[in-house]
Order: sequence, then C-alpha cells, then structure tokens
Amino acid sequence: MTFRDNIISYLKDEASRPVSFEELKKALKVNKKKQTKRLSKIVEKLIEDGSLVRTRHGYYGVPERMNLVVGMVQGNSKGFAFLIPEEASNPDIFLSPNDLHGALHGDKVVARVHKEGGSDKRPEGEVVRILERGSKEIVGTFEKSKAYGFVLPDDNRFSKDIFVGKDEMKDVKHGEKVVAKIVEWPKNDKKSPVGVIERIIGDPGDPGVDVESIVYKYGMSLDFPEKVQEHLEKVPDEIRPEDKEERRMLQDLDIVTIDGADAKDLDDAVSLERLDNGNYRLGVHIADVSYYVKEGTPLDLEARERGTSVYLVDRVLPMLPPKLSNNICSLNPKIERLCMSALIEISPKGEVSGYEFTPSVIKTNHRLTYDEVNEIFAGEDKELEEKYSDVVDMLWDMKELAETLRENRFTEGAIDFDFPEPEVLLDESGKPTEIRTRPRGHGERLIEEFMLAANKVVATFFYEADYPFVYRVHEEPDEDRVSDFRTFVQKLGYSLPKIKGEMRPIYFQKLLEEVKGKKEEKVVSQIMLRSMKQARYATENLGHFGLAFKYYTHFTSPIRRYPDLIVHRLIREKLNTKELKKARRKRLEQKLTKIAYHSSLREQEATEAERESVDLKMAEYMERHIGDEFDGIISSVTSFGMFVELPNLVEGLVHVSSMTDDYYNYDENTHSLVGERTGKIFRVGDEIKIRVTNVVRSEQSVDFELV
Repeated sequence: MTFRDNIISYLKDEASRPVSFEELKKALKVNKKKQTKRLSKIVEKLIEDGSLVRTRHGYYGVPERMNLVVGMVQGNSKGFAFLIPEEASNPDIFLSPNDLHGALHGDKVVARVHKEGGSDKRPEGEVVRILERGSKEIVGTFEKSKAYGFVLPDDNRFSKDIFVGKDEMKDVKHGEKVVAKIVEWPKNDKKSPVGVIERIIGDPGDPGVDVESIVYKYGMSLDFPEKVQEHLEKVPDEIRPEDKEERRMLQDLDIVTIDGADAKDLDDAVSLERLDNGNYRLGVHIADVSYYVKEGTPLDLEARERGTSVYLVDRVLPMLPPKLSNNICSLNPKIERLCMSALIEISPKGEVSGYEFTPSVIKTNHRLTYDEVNEIFAGEDKELEEKYSDVVDMLWDMKELAETLRENRFTEGAIDFDFPEPEVLLDESGKPTEIRTRPRGHGERLIEEFMLAANKVVATFFYEADYPFVYRVHEEPDEDRVSDFRTFVQKLGYSLPKIKGEMRPIYFQKLLEEVKGKKEEKVVSQIMLRSMKQARYATENLGHFGLAFKYYTHFTSPIRRYPDLIVHRLIREKLNTKELKKARRKRLEQKLTKIAYHSSLREQEATEAERESVDLKMAEYMERHIGDEFDGIISSVTSFGMFVELPNLVEGLVHVSSMTDDYYNYDENTHSLVGERTGKIFRVGDEIKIRVTNVVRSEQSVDFELV
C-alpha cells in the first residue's frame, strides 16, 4: 500500500473519531522530519481532492465517516440543484438555493446531509466546501450597456449571469455569442461571477455558430493541443514488420466491416466460420487502438479527458485525432490492420461454448454499408450480390445467428426500447433540408448482436478471473419509481406484476410486447425508460438490467470510447500476466474507479450535446413551416397541454390556453384532457391535425395549435 492508501485506510477503518495531525503521525509511525514533511503534503492533496476533510478545529477524517459526501453539483433552471456523489452507490442529494453557498453547476463540492431521504424522497443537504470549480468558461449571449456588460449563459443550469467590466468588453457586439472566462468567483449567492471575453463565436444567425456554441457550452474541444500533435509524429502511417510480432495472423479469414455510409472510423469487423462440430466461430475483430495509444502519453491523457467522441448534427468531435481514428486504426478494406480479436464458439441455438482473445493481424474483404447489407437480405439487387459474392453466404449465416442471439436475449427478458431516432440532413451552409427516421434494419441488428456477444464474453472472462475491470452496468430500478410506473400503467388498463425480492427485466419486456402497436405504446415506453436508472461505468459488477446480462462491458469501440480502450489494455495485461501482485491490484482498482466515474460524466455530456444539436436543427427546420398544417399523434398529455409528434419526429406543444372551443381539465386517472362543456377527450395516441404557430430556436421549442 502507498502512503496515501495508509492514511485513508487508517482514518476509514481504524480511527474511532477525527484525529489531529500529531495523532495521525503517531498512528502511521512517522518520526523523521522528512517523513513528516511528506505526510503533510499528501494530507493537503487529499484535502484538495475531497478524499479527506479538515474540521475547523484542525482534525482530520474521511467524508463518509463524518456524514459528508463528495460529488458534483448538477444545477437546475429553477435555482435548486442536486449533488451527484462520486460514490455511485450513494443517492443524489437535493440542494435548495439557500444551501448552495456559492456553488454552481459543475462544481466539485463537499456537502453535509442534514435530512435523510425516504422511500419517495431524496436526502437533502448543504454545500460546506467548494473543492473545484467546474465551469471556468461559460458560453452565452452578450448584453451590452455603456458602463458594463453581462453574459447570459446558454446553459440554464448555470444560475448566474457573468459580469463583464467596460475595459474587458473588447470589440464584442450586443447579442453576439461569446465565451466568457471567469476570473473572480462570487463570495456569496447574491453576487455574480466576474469574467472577461475569451472568444467571440459570432452572430447567432451566422452559419455554424449555433452548433459551435453547443461545443463550447459543454466544454468540448474543436482541436487537439500542440503536445498531442507533436506526439502524433511518433505514430507510424503504416504497419511495420515488428508490429506483427506475437500476433495471430488472420488475414485469410473472410472478414467484413458493416457501418453507416458516412462512417470514417471503422473500429469493428466481423467474420463467421462453420466448424466441423456444427458450431459457428464468430470473430469480432476490434482495432487495436491501445497498441498506438500508450498509457500516460499526451495522446492518452487527451483521450481520457475527452472520454468519448461526440457526434453532433453537423460535425464529429473525435476522441482521437484523424491520423488514428480515420487511418492507421480504421479497419479500411483490403489493408492489413492490427486488432484485438474475440473468437467465440457458438452453437446454432445461440449457446456460447468457448471463447478466446488474441492480438491479431487482419485484412477485411469489403467495407459494407448497412444499406447494402439490407438490400442483399431483401434479395432484390442481383448486382450487389455479385459484387460481394465471396461473402454473401457468410452474411446469410450471420443473419441467422444474429436472429437466434436476439431471440435468446428477449427470452431472457432483455428490454427492447426500439425508439425511432431522427436524422437531420443539412445543406452546405448548415441549413436543415430534411428530417427523417434513422433506419434500423437487419444489417444494423446483426452488428448490434455480435457486439453485444463480444462485450458479454469479455466481461464474463474478467469477472471469473477476479481481475480489476471496468464494467458497463445498468442497475435495477428503484422500487418507488417502479411503483409510480405501475400505478401509471394501471390507469391505462395494463399491469406490471408486484414481485417480492429481485426485480426482473422480463416483466417490463412483456408489458412492452403487450402495448406494441397500440396508441399508448410510445408513452408507456418513455415513462418506463424514465423509471429506469442510467447505464454507467463501474469497477463493481452490478449486471445490466436492460440487457438481462449478468456481466457486460464496452470492448468494441476503442476509437470513440475511452473505457473500451482501457478494456483493451486490461486484456493485454491479463494475457501477459501470470499473477497479479497485490500492490498492482490496488493501484489498478483506484485508477479504474476514477476512469469509470469520469467516463460516465463525459458520456452524459456528449449525449446531451448531441441531442441538443439535433433539437436545434429540428426547430430551425420548423421555422419555415410556421402556419403550415400537419397530421400528428398525441405523444403525452399534461395539465398545461399536450405534446404532439409529427411523422418526422418533431414534437411540439399544444398549450391549453390555445384550445379555445372549451375549458379543458386534466384527468390524472386516464392521462387525458377533457372538455367541460363538450365532453371532448384528447388522449395519448389520438391522431389530430395541428398548425405550427411559433418556434423559439434558442430553446429548441415548437408550438402548435389545433386545426
């Protein structure tokens, strides 16, 4: 154990109360001057990152034994906030506006719990110390006066405007999008942070400014730092003979990649062979990114900070520079590439009978697209079948196996949230030209099943080996949320069994099957999803509830997800290590815990940014349709109105104030709006005709009225 570990271990497991520095020295047998100085430095660092707390009387303890919690503040537009604990097993803590004490969205803080939560309420607390400010740069709209200016944050979770003095306003114009750097934080809740204009993004109406504002809002980078660019010079452009050493040569296998037509970072390829015993050998070959991205290098540190690639509506912010993601690590056709291969033996019934992992060299036969594979399976394009004649039989075998694996998953209870996803097409100037539903055919499902199978066996391997690891977990939903959901579906005429003990996903899946094709299908699916916990990364195996898997991880996308890159490193280390030493295990567990937490946060931010960029362009698209009429379906009903979804997946609000033919009341039991005089009823799933009345692009909102 390290000195740091000894300090935390003593205060957590042995000390019966907070101790003074002298008592800590005595307990750790620190006598020499040099050791005392080192102990003092380590203690200060532990206090800085929240691992230790120093009381006002100079005593030291660990937060968990002092009713304190370390975590990140997640703001809300209404002024309150939640503390998201670093220890993921702890519940979120409600922070009222008066209990924030200067803390803002994104800050890392220490909070004291002063009211325990119940079955239907979160615990409540207050911030006692701000450890680290989360948002040092704020994106917003500049409002200018003669003597000073303010930046109004785009992110309404950041509850303070940024004050900008006259001398710091530079050439920025009123109404422009800017990035403000905070140089002085408020001493109390009544004052605003003080900032300087770091960057002028441009006029909100200029091409690309809207999406670029989202990039800066979420603290994402458009370019890679100079250190990373310099390090890239060490990365080879082609595979060298020495790179092939101690790898299995798999160039003779029939291997294909199957991706979207516009994909450039091809990080997974698949092969399938029929074995003499009647089983299949599925090969899932993943780009060996960890071979090129060594731990601790500028390339690795930047990838770790980014956590994931971000796929915005008009651009991709890659986790790794294009030299890696689009070239040496991309599994381009008919070129030798380095991979980490998972070779899985599966029976025709979909049962896994064995697997192995090996560094490999592959050469793919073809770069197939989902559309091409779907057309081959449709059997209507003979030219396409001729073009890919060497792999067509293998593709049909893959389809059959994938369907078996999929059927087995749902038999086990996997929940299928098959929501249609919008795809916004843009012209050269970034204007939206069309909104369509992203296709999901046999080709997409084939790759999905094979990636799930590979991720599952990798997680199983590490769990059975009792090796430190990063799992992809999806915990059981909270009982109170399930109870609320059960009440909701009962009012719609459906039921969810009330089972004592372990909750099983199969009950949720059966309910989805029951509502499939009915008008309540979407709202039931959406409310069910909200009742679930969010999937995340963790070092403890907690299973994946939604997939109905005991063991699961992310192994198949190391070009665009940092946890996958880490899993590849762990596979290589495990294959080359006979025995894991105790000290190495301890260091690995600590490091992986931090990586899992950070990666989960970056994933959430990326998802929010991606969704916001799509919603922004969907709203912009609807601006040209103000006054136009459309047929739509009521997707949800509330006390203030009803949301209506159009065939292109745009959703807008019909506010009750615009329904002037009657007074409408919300019926909580049937989730409908009922007219007092006419008795007219509007329910989820009803088809209605609407007119577009207003669009607020900056808020990604669209308003409708009934025709």
